[in-house]
Amino acid sequence: MRVKNSTVRGVLLLGAVAIVSVIAIQTWLVWSTWNIKEKEFDDKVRIALLNVAREFERMGSPLPTYDLINRVSANYYVVNVNDVINANNLEYFLRRELEAVGLNEDFEYGIYDCATNKMVYGNYISYQPGVDSTLIRRDHLPVYDKFTYYFGVHFPRRTSYILGNMKLTTIFSSILLLTVLFFAYAMFIILRQKRLSEMQKDFINNMTHEFKTPISTIGISADVFLQSPEVQQQPRLFQYAHIIKEQSQRLNSQVEKVLQLARLERDNFRINKEPIELHELLEHILPALRTKVEDMGGTLECRLDAAHHCVEADRVHLTNILHNLLDNAVKYCRNVPRIEVRTRNEGALLCLSIRDEGIGIDKAHQQRIFEKFYRVPTGNVHNVKGFGLGLYYVRSICEAHGWKIRLDSAPGRGTTVTIRMKTCTP
Repeated sequence: MRVKNSTVRGVLLLGAVAIVSVIAIQTWLVWSTWNIKEKEFDDKVRIALLNVAREFERMGSPLPTYDLINRVSANYYVVNVNDVINANNLEYFLRRELEAVGLNEDFEYGIYDCATNKMVYGNYISYQPGVDSTLIRRDHLPVYDKFTYYFGVHFPRRTSYILGNMKLTTIFSSILLLTVLFFAYAMFIILRQKRLSEMQKDFINNMTHEFKTPISTIGISADVFLQSPEVQQQPRLFQYAHIIKEQSQRLNSQVEKVLQLARLERDNFRINKEPIELHELLEHILPALRTKVEDMGGTLECRLDAAHHCVEADRVHLTNILHNLLDNAVKYCRNVPRIEVRTRNEGALLCLSIRDEGIGIDKAHQQRIFEKFYRVPTGNVHNVKGFGLGLYYVRSICEAHGWKIRLDSAPGRGTTVTIRMKTCTP
């Protein structure tokens, strides 16, 4: 499958936009949830401290009409009771009222001494199991110089409490982070693989181009040997020269196939369509194949039944794919080749079928038979040599023309390849 640079850039751009959007939404959700949970915590603390202040009011301590509870920092509150505070009562009231609103969280408190201008008394209350609060160092609670009689309450685990109430949001954020990391890693792998694929493609293209000159030279040299009277008079030398000629032609054919695929995979690849009489093209191609098949003891049957057989196609590429399909029908025969070439019309379509009675292809491999470099596994030995490029080239040309190609096959029963083309007016 060919992946264009524009496609990769589009995937990266859309993926980046999607990830940024999801991160922005998730950040807003986390921030909103944090604010909600923070407000819930603040409301609970204020309710509990207000109830503590009212307990002192019942005991005879007059409360101020304003500035009763002040939040000095995010986790530090002071309560103005406007009277001397009993430390034992304060700890009892704080425990009871905080637990009543569901705040079973560690806190520490201190009582302001106006004589020394310090927080002179305090204690750390811990709700964590197995923790001895007497061993925990008490933080120095800051002095709040606006009140004369007040106590301060500090919640050192406020952040942990809020995060603990955001478990679902935290889990989703973690999943999102993993998704972003996976996406970034996947994009890195895709880009690296694409770069390696381009390097491989460039190497193959350069290699095949470099092979063209020596292959041509070998072919010309073989022709010179074959035409030499001295070589023709020596059967052994003539046979070797003929082998060199055949193998150079075979190698040149494979190199040409690789070059054709390279041109096909370029973004600027264009096919030159023209009206072509398919029957005339087949009648030009099939005689040479019939001779080859009959020399092998086989048969080639033609059933050109299509009444309308003009199609718009690139003549060179159409000729190439016909040669590929017919060569496969010959190469993959069981004993002797038995091939049928048929055309027929289906509405506005021209159906070209090439059927053989060869070895066939197992269903498990039929989905991949048109992939580049794929060959049906036969162990370490391939009776038929090749690179697995022929059917990939056929499918690519069919796709470039907008044709549909179908393969029907079964082991031992042969293979039928059908191409459906749109007819045109000659």
